[in-house]
Amino acid sequence: MRHLYGIALASAMTMVTFFAGAWGYERLLRLPAPPGALSALPAGGGSLLANNPVLFSLAAVAVTGVLAGVLVAVPRISPLAAGFPGLLFIGWTALYLTSVRRATELIPLRSYAFGAGWEALLINGVLGGVGLAMVVPLFVPSRWRRLRADDADSVASEAGDFLADVMEDAEPAEAAPAAQAHDSGPRAASFSGARAYRPAMSRQPR
Repeated sequence: MRHLYGIALASAMTMVTFFAGAWGYERLLRLPAPPGALSALPAGGGSLLANNPVLFSLAAVAVTGVLAGVLVAVPRISPLAAGFPGLLFIGWTALYLTSVRRATELIPLRSYAFGAGWEALLINGVLGGVGLAMVVPLFVPSRWRRLRADDADSVASEAGDFLADVMEDAEPAEAAPAAQAHDSGPRAASFSGARAYRPAMSRQPR
């Protein structure tokens, strides 16, 4: 079940990368530059904090990066969640190295910012680098054994709870004989004391 969720998360990660990450990356690549000596720098070399399109683009790229980091780093998430998109990115980059035309023709919505950003990620090598980082969980054995470890922990906790219940039930049963012995002790002592202090009856001479 955990791996099924991982496949669903892998699909979501791919869609977020295409529609958010690629869109934001494309918008950041074509920042407007005013004419002048510093025309090669966005915003004329000044601050970009007042530029709302830049902030939106950075937010889209940041959300994509945070989601990818969570899928890679969290041990409870299936490695397929990050591994499948990573394999897709690496495969697309390998196809680009062998045939640029075929790799670019497979990009959907190339006339929109999403497709143009994906093409930019592919050409600049960013897609391949991100893919290499995302396939790392596939080679970590503990990520595949996490579900079995959780089952073992749950069985151990259930066994501990059962033993605790048994001990709680056994304590009253052990306390009852001890209480009876405690109550019978003074009675026995008083009875033996009475026998010890009973005066001896004098014998009459025959």
